[in-house]
Amino acid sequence: MNETTPSSGQSEEQEIGEPLTRAQKRAQKKEARKKRRLEKHEKQRRLLFPADKKGRHIMPLMNFLRVLLYPIHFIIFPFKLHGYKKVGTGAYMYVSNHYCLWDVFYMAHTTWEGLHFMAKEPVLHAPVVGYFARRLGVIGAMRDGSDVRTVMDAMRILKNGEKLAMFPEGTRNKRSDEEFLPFHSGAALISIKTGTPVIPVVICNRPKPFCITHVVLGEPFEFSEYYGRKLTPEEYAEADKKLTERMYSLRADFRAQRAAKNKKKAEKDGK
Repeated sequence: MNETTPSSGQSEEQEIGEPLTRAQKRAQKKEARKKRRLEKHEKQRRLLFPADKKGRHIMPLMNFLRVLLYPIHFIIFPFKLHGYKKVGTGAYMYVSNHYCLWDVFYMAHTTWEGLHFMAKEPVLHAPVVGYFARRLGVIGAMRDGSDVRTVMDAMRILKNGEKLAMFPEGTRNKRSDEEFLPFHSGAALISIKTGTPVIPVVICNRPKPFCITHVVLGEPFEFSEYYGRKLTPEEYAEADKKLTERMYSLRADFRAQRAAKNKKKAEKDGK
């Protein structure tokens, strides 16, 4: 037979492979550390919080932070809530425009229940902030807000009877005080699929130190006209547009009422 067999040296080379360079070894170690870190983060991550005897889903850490940070927030960035200020027990979705980090406090002041926020995925992996975010059940979202895991996590939270807050602009609005940034899709879809009422939250003026920020919370509403049928992407986009228009309308109504009140006061002072 003319069939040749590989030499022992060739076999050993196939089994062992080429020796790794220092750069490759460093890359492997870095990847292994990253994997261990992600596994540790996943273990620390809290998604669902059980209900107590009264049906409330309490986050002790969030209540501690409320008490600790509320005075600081109110002194530096004073604010006034208008409208639906006391939210009852059960699942609700807060949807708000977004100017700064302190925006999370406005919704947190409407309830003593836990409140899950949706934030960009890198927040969960930050050294200090990430630890608190994971313990508070923050949902990590990709920048476009459309990844499947984000949607599934949001739906699990709402179906568990908990509350969810999201900023569909996806980032802080540094461009305009009048126009919202384009809303990413997803808010209407999550609300429709879970049958959850939406509370529109409108920050009517950009927060500034030692100036009052007016925040309007609209009455909860549902996309009930879309329930019970299979929807097209165009119909979900239509629902998202209705949400945006409702938020603009809330702000316009508040500003009109405030202008009328100021005018009446000025006329009274002028007499």
